Amino acid sequence: MKKLIALALLALTSPLTAQAATLTFPGDKPVASITIPDSWKPEETDGGVQGTSADSAVYLSAEAANGKSMEKVVTGAIDFLAKNKVTIDPSTQKETPTTDVNGMQMATLEWDGKDEDGPVSVGLLIVQVSADNALVVTYWGDKGEEDKHDAEVKAIVASIKPVE
Repeated sequence: MKKLIALALLALTSPLTAQAATLTFPGDKPVASITIPDSWKPEETDGGVQGTSADSAVYLSAEAANGKSMEKVVTGAIDFLAKNKVTIDPSTQKETPTTDVNGMQMATLEWDGKDEDGPVSVGLLIVQVSADNALVVTYWGDKGEEDKHDAEVKAIVASIKPVE
């Protein structure tokens, strides 16, 4: 797990367009906020938030974790993908070097895979929002269609900020 946290996401700088909801999570003791376009129908989950692009080509979720729950949250994200019949090709795994975004260390792992509709891209991002807390961001998108949402996904990830 520490290796995942040590990895990073690309520096993302893209403004959000249209209206968007800024959500803090988890609800009881927020550790982070994220802005998701209204067209993605953002909603709170037990430990985070989720949304799907208007054309259902891209799904994104973010869940809060601490040192004790990190493994459980990552396992839950992988189980969620499996439950939705998303398979990952382990031989395609890509890691991105550590990057600082909004003052936080970010890491990403990406894979090619498939779901019931065909080829997909899958990503798992670890965002270190404080010394004790991180976010696990999971996304998957239809190959080809996901590119249409690249700016939105980058803006969503770039919107993540720690709550102090």
